[in-house]
Amino acid sequence: MAKAYSRRRGPCAKTAERRQRILDAALQVFAAHGYRAGSMREVARVADMSLSNLMHHFKTKDDLLLALLERRDADSPGQRTGTNDLVADILAQARWNQTMPELIALYSVLSAESLTDGHPGRDYFIERFTTVRRGFEEEFAKLHDAGRLRPGVDPHMVAGSITALWDGIQLQWLLQPDQIDVVAYLQAFLDLVTQPADSALVRVIPEN
Repeated sequence: MAKAYSRRRGPCAKTAERRQRILDAALQVFAAHGYRAGSMREVARVADMSLSNLMHHFKTKDDLLLALLERRDADSPGQRTGTNDLVADILAQARWNQTMPELIALYSVLSAESLTDGHPGRDYFIERFTTVRRGFEEEFAKLHDAGRLRPGVDPHMVAGSITALWDGIQLQWLLQPDQIDVVAYLQAFLDLVTQPADSALVRVIPEN
């Protein structure tokens, strides 16, 4: 029975392995050349397979791009510190991102390119930016309610600001990795808009 199961599983495992190999190649090609200039033929060459073999798994370049974006999300899990601290979680995610420069380069190239007419990733990036801003706004609103935001800081505005800062500073880091410290820039921004938990407690807990 175990042998029969193993035989059935073989082709599926092989197919999954080939798909991953194709996606690895597409990541290299699209990060280096963009979606428009990166060809299916070049992806097949990098994956060391025929174009017809590649197209057996991904019939169009649009299909390949969307699968790559889906894997990008799966490969970039939210990094949590376990302390329920938004600031610490943001910095932990930024540190993790720096271990995956190819993935960040792919995201930067494709997000900018999605502005062009008819780009298949446009809806993906619109939805992603909307979701990220909304998530940050909810988290910063919690900090506001806990007295952790500095006076006058609007959760909605700070959510959009940190989204823009994070993407922009990562782009600069990709261009000048020896000169740009993404974590330090994010920390400096967060220091401007938040205050330590102990000082917030003094303000929000009434005296007996």
